[in-house]
Amino acid sequence: MIKIIQVEDHSLVTEGVKAFITAEPDMECLATCVSGENLMQVLKSHHPDVILMDVNLPDTTGIELCKLVKDKYPGIFIIALSINNQPGIIRKMVENGASGYVLKDASRQEIIEAIQTVAKGKTFYSRSVSAALRRPDAVDLPPLTRREREVLELIADGFTNPQIAESLFVDVTTIDFHRKNMLSKYKVKNTAALIKVAVSNNLI
Repeated sequence: MIKIIQVEDHSLVTEGVKAFITAEPDMECLATCVSGENLMQVLKSHHPDVILMDVNLPDTTGIELCKLVKDKYPGIFIIALSINNQPGIIRKMVENGASGYVLKDASRQEIIEAIQTVAKGKTFYSRSVSAALRRPDAVDLPPLTRREREVLELIADGFTNPQIAESLFVDVTTIDFHRKNMLSKYKVKNTAALIKVAVSNNLI
């Protein structure tokens, strides 16, 4: 029996994947987690064989979370399940210990095959991921967390920090932190330069 944990904050994806995992006689879904922090708590009491992990999470990136899990629980196999097909992101996930990478456009059979393959200690890339890896990666950019992406989109729409804070129901200092973090990530000096990088690399 292959024991699986999902890390995904979109309930539609979670429910869909969970439904076909449960329909497989040799698979069991132990838990579903909505964030990196949630996963690390769950791993204290659950011992999966495979983790299906989104790359864009509310509190962290799959790249950071993958490394954290592999450092602490090296016996767990990780499959990235993401909409992100940037070759640089795929490679970083693999460098940080992921055994597989599947795009969310994959068929049910492809996801099942990915789980069965990595559970045997092998690697698996969905067809669209293999195609993406053959594409040159123009710029190797660090990924954004889902919250950073939300903040960036609102900045691009011309919202001020107080307006973004009100829109996302958080404190202004939190928005300021995200903004500074993104400037540092992309090594730019101001918001205009940040927006330019984001637009030219299809981040928003």
